[in-house]
Amino acid sequence: MDKNTITGFILMALVLIGFSWYSRPSEEQIKAQHERDSIAAAQLAEAQKAAAATVPEGSVTVPEGQSPSALLPDSTSILFAAAQGTEQLLTLENDLVKITINTRGGLIEDAELKNYQDQQKENVHLISAKDSRMVLSLATKQDNIMTSNLFFQPVTVPSGSPEGQSPEAQSLTLRLPLPGGSLDFEYTLRPDAYMVDLVIRANGIANLFAPSMNTLGIEWADRARQLEKGFDFEQRYACIRYHSIDGDTDNLSETGDDEEDIEGALNWVAFKNQFFSAVLISNDNEPFTKAHFQSQLYKKGQGYLKNYEASMQTAFDPTGKRPTQLQFYFGPNDFNTLKAHNKLAINPDKDLELEDLVYLGWPIVRWINRWFIIYLFDWLKGFGLHMGLVLLLLTLIVKALVYPATKKSYLASARMRVLKPKIDALNAKYPKQEDAMKKQQEMMQLYSQYGVSPMGGCLPMLIQAPIWIALFNFVPNAIELRGQSFLWADDLSAYDDVIRWNKDLWLIGDHLSIFCVLFCVMQVANTWISMKQQQNAVMSPEQEQSMKMMKWMMYLMPLMFFFMFNTYSSGLNYYYFLSGLTSILIMWFLRKTTDDDKLLAQLEAYKAKNANNPKKASGMAARLEALQKQMEEQRQQQKR
Repeated sequence: MDKNTITGFILMALVLIGFSWYSRPSEEQIKAQHERDSIAAAQLAEAQKAAAATVPEGSVTVPEGQSPSALLPDSTSILFAAAQGTEQLLTLENDLVKITINTRGGLIEDAELKNYQDQQKENVHLISAKDSRMVLSLATKQDNIMTSNLFFQPVTVPSGSPEGQSPEAQSLTLRLPLPGGSLDFEYTLRPDAYMVDLVIRANGIANLFAPSMNTLGIEWADRARQLEKGFDFEQRYACIRYHSIDGDTDNLSETGDDEEDIEGALNWVAFKNQFFSAVLISNDNEPFTKAHFQSQLYKKGQGYLKNYEASMQTAFDPTGKRPTQLQFYFGPNDFNTLKAHNKLAINPDKDLELEDLVYLGWPIVRWINRWFIIYLFDWLKGFGLHMGLVLLLLTLIVKALVYPATKKSYLASARMRVLKPKIDALNAKYPKQEDAMKKQQEMMQLYSQYGVSPMGGCLPMLIQAPIWIALFNFVPNAIELRGQSFLWADDLSAYDDVIRWNKDLWLIGDHLSIFCVLFCVMQVANTWISMKQQQNAVMSPEQEQSMKMMKWMMYLMPLMFFFMFNTYSSGLNYYYFLSGLTSILIMWFLRKTTDDDKLLAQLEAYKAKNANNPKKASGMAARLEALQKQMEEQRQQQKR
């Protein structure tokens, strides 16, 4: 670029800057413009206010900055008549639940459970106008029907209070006026049940829809309120859970934000809290399809657990020959209650499996809970005992049932203990590392001669593990423990917090659970007793070295349990404390009633009896012996 070009650009810039400065308005002109803008804004506000005066109060939701009249259908719209009306709240009520239905939108906006209270001692509201939203949508040739801002007209209204009335179902019919006919919502609240039926029926409006239109859209959202004392524990058990027509039940993540598109057809979808659920149920012949679910976590202190969103479709017949049938369940996650409500399904031949809302663990663990623990718990509960005593008796009965396996495991360890001098002799006979294989072979031969197995104590203990895990899943889901106080715990379904402080500490939180401390102390005691028994057990030098590391890990486990279980329910910690205490007492009893000299004499008698007919190793022992021989042969070949 030459000098003349640069000079030209500079002159042009100076001219533009000078013109801008010369043409800018004066302060008087700026002030006058502000006054004109204020007058125009006031005139616009008056116009919007005048337009809003023609709109019935509460008829539409107006976005900020937009005129209400702009959202109203004009007189040519098929929704013009449906958009005019006033809001009314109607109720269906029985002894268990009170359902509130708003004529604006025509759907349930509140479900109150009469026999359950939250932490504020108020009745539990599973959904509410403040936190919940449901919209049904239908696509017509001209407009999309969105129920949220349309007004239904009551046709039949329930009268009076359910108190003193005969135990009959209460019903309510709402009608949405449309050209040529209407769209009817028929509600029925079952007596002595948490189930509400909804029948959606088209009347004389088939010509409003395209021939191919046969689906009803459903949008459902809810903020799950915190109802229990323990936020972290309750949030862990809250989720969107759904059931497919194939019989499988699944859910979105309980521990993080999650979103999922469901390819298959669904029977029901539930917005689940720890102890309560709001469930939307389809007709088995017309299941939910194209479902999309989303769940987002709330932070502690906001009063909410999660934000749920669900969208799906179901069948709709514009001719009205086949109405759309839906059901709602608003009630507790009680296994027996949910199972009883399966019989109220639209299709009585279909098992809804609503009891799957109560998570009972993996398959084998679930079977133990389903066919043993629940029956035992209900039997004990039937005596009218306090829940603290029920858990105590449950622990004692379970320990009594697994006592044979516990005794067998202990005797297997005791047999190994009394053979320790003979094993020590083998260790002295083969002190060198290169003779380890020979030592192991003779050791296995010794076990075979005396009829003992080094694995004999493991299998019985493995049998007890599923029961331990089963109760880990059962106790936190037992709604019977909710609100039940025991000793210093005011609620067995939440943590006990007699000792607490004002702010969260890392890994601990804002409290100290005494039942959790007792459980962990009992774990330390159990570990100490087990380690003391291992000191007299038969071990090779290599095994003794491994046990030193295992010892420290076993002592660290109770510390890990403390950080994990401090926020868990006091009922679960109480059960584990009782279980640990009972185990110590059983071990003490077995040790006192076992005579080592007599046990050794029995082993010597077994050896003498089978001296001419030695017992061959089998199972795991046989495989270990074969492996040792193979390794010894390979070692000999390497030497050669």
